[in-house]
Amino acid sequence: MKRLFLYTIFLFILPSLACQNPFSRQNSRSAEDYKNDGTAKAKQGDLDGAVADFNKAIEIDPSYAPAYNNRGLVRKDQGDINGALADFSKSIEIDPRDAVAYYNRGLTRQDKGDYEGALTDYNKAIEIQPGEADFYYNRGVLWQDKNNPDRAIADYSRAIEINPRLASAYNNRGNSWEEKGNLDRAINDYVQAIEIDPQAAKAYFNRGMALLRQGKDAEAQGDFDRLLVLDSSNKAALDKKIAEVKRERAIQR
Repeated sequence: MKRLFLYTIFLFILPSLACQNPFSRQNSRSAEDYKNDGTAKAKQGDLDGAVADFNKAIEIDPSYAPAYNNRGLVRKDQGDINGALADFSKSIEIDPRDAVAYYNRGLTRQDKGDYEGALTDYNKAIEIQPGEADFYYNRGVLWQDKNNPDRAIADYSRAIEINPRLASAYNNRGNSWEEKGNLDRAINDYVQAIEIDPQAAKAYFNRGMALLRQGKDAEAQGDFDRLLVLDSSNKAALDKKIAEVKRERAIQR
Protein backbone atom coordinates (compact mmCIF):
# COMPACT_ATOMS: atom_id res chain seq x y z
CA MET A 1 0.00 0.00 0.00
CA LYS A 2 1.20 3.42 -0.79
CA ARG A 3 2.23 5.48 2.25
CA LEU A 4 2.69 9.20 2.40
CA PHE A 5 5.49 10.80 4.43
CA LEU A 6 5.61 14.47 5.34
CA TYR A 7 8.57 16.79 5.75
CA THR A 8 8.32 19.63 8.23
CA ILE A 9 8.83 22.84 6.24
CA PHE A 10 8.61 26.35 7.65
CA LEU A 11 8.66 29.42 5.48
CA PHE A 12 10.81 32.26 6.72
CA ILE A 13 11.67 35.76 5.60
CA LEU A 14 15.26 36.92 5.48
CA PRO A 15 15.88 40.26 7.16
CA SER A 16 16.68 43.15 4.86
CA LEU A 17 20.25 43.10 3.57
CA ALA A 18 20.57 46.70 4.71
CA CYS A 19 20.34 45.45 8.28
CA GLN A 20 22.99 42.76 7.90
CA ASN A 21 26.73 42.90 8.40
CA PRO A 22 28.01 41.46 5.10
CA PHE A 23 31.13 40.12 6.82
CA SER A 24 29.14 38.06 9.33
CA ARG A 25 26.51 36.54 7.04
CA GLN A 26 28.23 33.14 6.69
CA ASN A 27 28.65 32.83 10.44
CA SER A 28 25.10 33.86 11.31
CA ARG A 29 23.24 30.98 9.70
CA SER A 30 20.51 29.64 11.95
CA ALA A 31 19.32 26.12 12.68
CA GLU A 32 16.32 26.86 10.50
CA ASP A 33 18.60 27.86 7.59
CA TYR A 34 20.40 24.51 7.78
CA LYS A 35 17.12 22.64 8.18
CA ASN A 36 15.75 24.27 5.04
CA ASP A 37 18.96 23.47 3.14
CA GLY A 38 18.76 19.86 4.31
CA THR A 39 15.13 19.56 3.27
CA ALA A 40 15.95 20.88 -0.21
CA LYS A 41 18.86 18.42 -0.55
CA ALA A 42 16.67 15.51 0.59
CA LYS A 43 14.10 16.31 -2.07
CA GLN A 44 16.90 16.39 -4.67
CA GLY A 45 18.13 12.97 -3.56
CA ASP A 46 21.30 14.15 -1.78
CA LEU A 47 20.63 12.21 1.41
CA ASP A 48 24.14 12.42 2.87
CA GLY A 49 24.22 16.18 2.29
CA ALA A 50 20.78 16.48 3.89
CA VAL A 51 21.88 14.61 7.01
CA ALA A 52 24.96 16.83 7.29
CA ASP A 53 22.76 19.93 7.21
CA PHE A 54 20.30 18.53 9.76
CA ASN A 55 23.23 17.60 12.01
CA LYS A 56 24.46 21.18 11.77
CA ALA A 57 21.01 22.51 12.61
CA ILE A 58 20.88 20.28 15.70
CA GLU A 59 24.42 21.30 16.69
CA ILE A 60 23.34 24.95 16.61
CA ASP A 61 20.05 24.33 18.40
CA PRO A 62 19.64 20.89 20.06
CA SER A 63 16.01 21.74 20.88
CA TYR A 64 14.98 22.41 17.25
CA ALA A 65 12.35 19.69 16.67
CA PRO A 66 11.89 20.02 12.87
CA ALA A 67 15.54 19.11 12.26
CA TYR A 68 15.06 15.81 14.11
CA ASN A 69 11.84 15.07 12.22
CA ASN A 70 13.40 15.68 8.82
CA ARG A 71 16.59 13.83 9.67
CA GLY A 72 14.37 10.93 10.70
CA LEU A 73 12.80 10.86 7.25
CA VAL A 74 16.19 10.80 5.56
CA ARG A 75 17.48 8.12 7.91
CA LYS A 76 14.46 6.01 6.99
CA ASP A 77 15.22 6.48 3.30
CA GLN A 78 18.77 5.34 4.06
CA GLY A 79 17.45 2.18 5.71
CA ASP A 80 18.27 3.26 9.26
CA ILE A 81 14.87 2.49 10.76
CA ASN A 82 15.96 2.60 14.40
CA GLY A 83 17.75 5.90 13.83
CA ALA A 84 14.61 7.29 12.19
CA LEU A 85 12.44 6.21 15.11
CA ALA A 86 14.88 7.79 17.56
CA ASP A 87 14.73 11.08 15.66
CA PHE A 88 10.93 11.14 15.48
CA SER A 89 10.74 10.35 19.19
CA LYS A 90 13.20 13.16 19.99
CA SER A 91 11.12 15.57 17.91
CA ILE A 92 8.02 14.53 19.86
CA GLU A 93 9.87 14.85 23.18
CA ILE A 94 10.76 18.45 22.28
CA ASP A 95 7.35 19.30 20.83
CA PRO A 96 4.58 16.95 22.05
CA ARG A 97 2.06 18.77 19.83
CA ASP A 98 3.91 18.03 16.58
CA ALA A 99 1.33 15.98 14.68
CA VAL A 100 3.66 15.36 11.73
CA ALA A 101 6.30 13.71 13.93
CA TYR A 102 3.70 11.34 15.41
CA TYR A 103 2.46 10.59 11.91
CA ASN A 104 5.94 9.87 10.53
CA ARG A 105 6.80 7.70 13.52
CA GLY A 106 3.54 5.85 12.97
CA LEU A 107 4.40 5.16 9.34
CA THR A 108 7.83 3.89 10.32
CA ARG A 109 6.45 1.70 13.10
CA GLN A 110 3.90 0.28 10.66
CA ASP A 111 6.61 -0.56 8.14
CA LYS A 112 8.48 -2.32 10.96
CA GLY A 113 5.36 -4.38 11.79
CA ASP A 114 4.55 -2.55 15.03
CA TYR A 115 0.87 -2.03 14.23
CA GLU A 116 -0.21 -1.14 17.76
CA GLY A 117 2.51 1.47 18.11
CA ALA A 118 1.64 2.85 14.69
CA LEU A 119 -2.06 3.03 15.57
CA THR A 120 -1.26 4.93 18.77
CA ASP A 121 0.78 7.46 16.79
CA TYR A 122 -1.85 7.90 14.06
CA ASN A 123 -4.53 8.43 16.68
CA LYS A 124 -2.41 11.08 18.39
CA ALA A 125 -1.64 12.84 15.09
CA ILE A 126 -5.36 12.94 14.28
CA GLU A 127 -6.21 14.20 17.77
CA ILE A 128 -3.77 17.10 17.32
CA GLN A 129 -4.55 17.85 13.67
CA PRO A 130 -7.92 16.32 12.68
CA GLY A 131 -8.13 18.05 9.30
CA GLU A 132 -5.21 16.27 7.60
CA ALA A 133 -6.35 13.75 4.96
CA ASP A 134 -3.04 11.86 4.87
CA PHE A 135 -3.36 10.92 8.53
CA TYR A 136 -6.68 9.16 7.94
CA TYR A 137 -5.46 7.67 4.66
CA ASN A 138 -2.46 5.98 6.25
CA ARG A 139 -4.46 4.80 9.25
CA GLY A 140 -6.78 3.26 6.67
CA VAL A 141 -3.79 1.45 5.16
CA LEU A 142 -3.00 0.12 8.64
CA TRP A 143 -6.55 -1.18 9.09
CA GLN A 144 -6.29 -2.80 5.66
CA ASP A 145 -3.01 -4.43 6.69
CA LYS A 146 -4.82 -5.71 9.80
CA ASN A 147 -7.66 -7.15 7.65
CA ASN A 148 -10.27 -4.78 9.06
CA PRO A 149 -12.06 -3.46 5.93
CA ASP A 150 -14.83 -1.66 7.83
CA ARG A 151 -12.42 0.60 9.71
CA ALA A 152 -10.30 1.01 6.59
CA ILE A 153 -13.36 2.20 4.65
CA ALA A 154 -14.25 4.65 7.42
CA ASP A 155 -10.77 6.19 7.37
CA TYR A 156 -10.54 6.32 3.56
CA SER A 157 -13.97 7.96 3.47
CA ARG A 158 -12.85 10.61 5.95
CA ALA A 159 -9.68 11.22 3.92
CA ILE A 160 -11.81 11.65 0.79
CA GLU A 161 -14.16 14.01 2.61
CA ILE A 162 -11.18 16.21 3.49
CA ASN A 163 -9.46 15.83 0.11
CA PRO A 164 -11.83 14.68 -2.67
CA ARG A 165 -8.88 14.57 -5.12
CA LEU A 166 -6.97 11.87 -3.24
CA ALA A 167 -7.05 9.15 -5.91
CA SER A 168 -5.17 6.58 -3.83
CA ALA A 169 -7.87 6.75 -1.13
CA TYR A 170 -10.55 5.85 -3.69
CA ASN A 171 -8.40 3.00 -4.99
CA ASN A 172 -7.72 1.60 -1.53
CA ARG A 173 -11.33 2.00 -0.44
CA GLY A 174 -12.26 0.04 -3.55
CA ASN A 175 -9.91 -2.73 -2.37
CA SER A 176 -11.71 -2.78 0.97
CA TRP A 177 -15.16 -2.89 -0.63
CA GLU A 178 -13.96 -5.79 -2.75
CA GLU A 179 -12.67 -7.54 0.35
CA LYS A 180 -16.21 -7.27 1.73
CA GLY A 181 -17.61 -8.75 -1.49
CA ASN A 182 -19.20 -5.54 -2.78
CA LEU A 183 -17.86 -5.39 -6.34
CA ASP A 184 -20.22 -2.63 -7.48
CA ARG A 185 -19.02 -0.19 -4.83
CA ALA A 186 -15.43 -1.25 -5.45
CA ILE A 187 -15.75 -0.52 -9.17
CA ASN A 188 -17.32 2.87 -8.44
CA ASP A 189 -14.28 3.78 -6.35
CA TYR A 190 -11.85 2.58 -9.02
CA VAL A 191 -13.72 4.73 -11.54
CA GLN A 192 -13.27 7.75 -9.29
CA ALA A 193 -9.57 7.02 -8.85
CA ILE A 194 -9.08 6.83 -12.61
CA GLU A 195 -11.06 10.02 -13.25
CA ILE A 196 -8.80 11.88 -10.82
CA ASP A 197 -5.59 10.22 -12.02
CA PRO A 198 -5.79 8.69 -15.52
CA GLN A 199 -2.26 7.34 -15.01
CA ALA A 200 -3.26 5.27 -11.95
CA ALA A 201 -2.11 1.85 -13.15
CA LYS A 202 -3.23 0.08 -9.96
CA ALA A 203 -6.76 1.37 -10.37
CA TYR A 204 -6.97 -0.02 -13.92
CA PHE A 205 -5.69 -3.36 -12.64
CA ASN A 206 -8.15 -3.42 -9.75
CA ARG A 207 -11.14 -2.34 -11.84
CA GLY A 208 -10.24 -4.88 -14.52
CA MET A 209 -10.11 -7.70 -11.98
CA ALA A 210 -13.41 -6.65 -10.42
CA LEU A 211 -15.07 -6.53 -13.84
CA LEU A 212 -13.58 -9.93 -14.68
CA ARG A 213 -15.07 -11.36 -11.49
CA GLN A 214 -18.45 -10.00 -12.65
CA GLY A 215 -18.06 -11.79 -15.98
CA LYS A 216 -17.55 -8.56 -17.94
CA ASP A 217 -14.55 -9.84 -19.84
CA ALA A 218 -14.54 -7.29 -22.67
CA GLU A 219 -14.65 -4.32 -20.28
CA ALA A 220 -12.00 -5.94 -18.13
CA GLN A 221 -9.72 -6.44 -21.13
CA GLY A 222 -10.00 -2.74 -21.92
CA ASP A 223 -8.60 -1.96 -18.48
CA PHE A 224 -5.83 -4.53 -18.84
CA ASP A 225 -4.85 -3.09 -22.21
CA ARG A 226 -4.65 0.37 -20.69
CA LEU A 227 -2.65 -1.01 -17.77
CA LEU A 228 -0.08 -2.51 -20.13
CA VAL A 229 0.26 0.81 -21.94
CA LEU A 230 1.09 2.43 -18.61
CA ASP A 231 3.28 -0.42 -17.34
CA SER A 232 4.17 -3.40 -19.52
CA SER A 233 6.72 -4.82 -17.09
CA ASN A 234 4.27 -7.13 -15.30
CA LYS A 235 2.46 -8.74 -18.23
CA ALA A 236 3.33 -12.27 -17.10
CA ALA A 237 2.01 -11.59 -13.59
CA LEU A 238 -1.14 -10.01 -15.07
CA ASP A 239 -1.80 -13.02 -17.32
CA LYS A 240 -1.32 -15.32 -14.33
CA LYS A 241 -3.83 -13.33 -12.23
CA ILE A 242 -6.39 -13.25 -15.06
CA ALA A 243 -6.15 -17.04 -15.39
CA GLU A 244 -6.53 -17.40 -11.61
CA VAL A 245 -9.72 -15.30 -11.53
CA LYS A 246 -11.19 -17.22 -14.45
CA ARG A 247 -10.54 -20.50 -12.62
CA GLU A 248 -12.25 -19.11 -9.53
CA ARG A 249 -15.20 -18.10 -11.69
CA ALA A 250 -15.46 -21.58 -13.17
CA ILE A 251 -15.42 -23.23 -9.73
CA GLN A 252 -18.19 -20.92 -8.47
CA ARG A 253 -20.44 -22.02 -11.31
